Amino acid sequence: MAHLWLRAASRLAVRPLPGNVGRTLCSDPSSLSMRREVEQPRQPSLGQLRLEDLPGPSASRMLHWILLGGYRNRTCDLQIKMKELYGPLCMYKFGKMTVVNVARADLIEEVIRQDGIYPQRSDMSHWQEFRDMRGYSYGPLTAEGSSWHRFRTVLNKRMLRPNDVVSYAKPLNAIVTDFLARLQRLRAASSDGDTVTDLANELYKFAFEGISTVLFETRLGSLEEHVPTRTEEFIDAIGCMLHISDIMPVIPPSIRPYLPVYKRYIAAWDTLYDTAAELINEKMETINERLQKGEAVEGEYLTFLLSSGKMSLQEVYGNVTEMLLAGVDTTSNTISWALYQLAREPHYQERLYQEIRSIIPGDTTPDAESVSRMVYLKAVIKETLRKYPVIPGNARVAANGDVFVGGYRFPKKTIFHFCHYAVSHDPENFPEPKLFRPERWLRVAGRLPHHPFSSIPFGFGIRACLGRRIAELEMLLALSQILRAYEVHPDPEEKEEVTPVTRTLLIPGAKINLKFIERK
Repeated sequence: MAHLWLRAASRLAVRPLPGNVGRTLCSDPSSLSMRREVEQPRQPSLGQLRLEDLPGPSASRMLHWILLGGYRNRTCDLQIKMKELYGPLCMYKFGKMTVVNVARADLIEEVIRQDGIYPQRSDMSHWQEFRDMRGYSYGPLTAEGSSWHRFRTVLNKRMLRPNDVVSYAKPLNAIVTDFLARLQRLRAASSDGDTVTDLANELYKFAFEGISTVLFETRLGSLEEHVPTRTEEFIDAIGCMLHISDIMPVIPPSIRPYLPVYKRYIAAWDTLYDTAAELINEKMETINERLQKGEAVEGEYLTFLLSSGKMSLQEVYGNVTEMLLAGVDTTSNTISWALYQLAREPHYQERLYQEIRSIIPGDTTPDAESVSRMVYLKAVIKETLRKYPVIPGNARVAANGDVFVGGYRFPKKTIFHFCHYAVSHDPENFPEPKLFRPERWLRVAGRLPHHPFSSIPFGFGIRACLGRRIAELEMLLALSQILRAYEVHPDPEEKEEVTPVTRTLLIPGAKINLKFIERK
């Protein structure tokens, strides 16, 4: 929700950022055991510079950019513009809150390294408002402090450990098979027998089916020729809620209840919670029936949560619903962009196809172990996430006291906006950043030539994405089987390149239409 911070700003003089903070080259930041390989960044003197000394745009300039300057749906590009004008640290106001743009990898690392035991992200009061209204439990996206930590401690099990994630390969492969069958139906229905239109929408259904299967341990039928009504309503509610969430923070709470858009927002949340609770209750009935028969209770993620005794049923409702919301767009958007880029860069597609064919020949079904050996496929996914980060901006709140970054002292409650899009398009880390080059992610002499925090699409540390390993496995399985079955070509009727827009998440700004040609 990065662009929501960009609604109002204080007028400040422009001053240069003091001296460079040391850059580092180290291993993959997704590893919690990451250690420096070169000199630590210098520690700024306490109180060396004040928050008020930071550069930043005026309120009128911000409003002009957002309303008249063409950045309303392109706040990812506004990150880059603000960095060019004001440097990698700049400050503006959002109501009573102070927001600091952080647009350099080493500075993002400095902020994250000062996280306390309960790192706090941005304000989610508009989501919390619904839960408070209905008396529902918070989840991993809305809870903070010790409650959040307790939830994450439970949720991490069966979700983040590689050995546990392996067990999800079989049900996910079944979903990939169903998606390939759907692709075949869509191709057959097209005028030329090969083109699939609005691929991102089709992959959204695939990703929804995947995360639902993991979380609810049941298939919801989103890839069937005739999608069940309950599933259609569930999917529509997610889209409606996320779309309205984009504007909810700028609507004063006192007038929200009188607006039709707010009523649609609440109705969407009700559908989400009611459907999730219904699915969870169905699983509970199955578990109770087994227990009454004296049978062992076996299952995957939901069964574990329900039988662990670590959460109340209300807490399971809240946590599973929020995990569902976080588990669809990363997978669907990334696969869409990856196929779009590979269609436009056939030499990369051919290299990837040869790797896939060498590791899963013939009709062999890939498993977690085989796709883990696909080095180039992993590079394609990482480059896709660099160029099109699903979350273009994230946030941290200085919750525990002063934070020191780049020579500045930032007081408690300062909000740091991590400009991930600007950082992942920084030519100092990624030369010619607009180009799609998977080779950037192939290690040379055991290391990568860019700062480890220059592209962190899943976050870092204990607040990193809970479903990262599931999403990665889903993308690896899907791309390997799609590209083994088809050559992917651009839509010959495409007039302009599809570019991303910012609507809470980074999404395609137009429909992605591609031709899928069966391989001989």
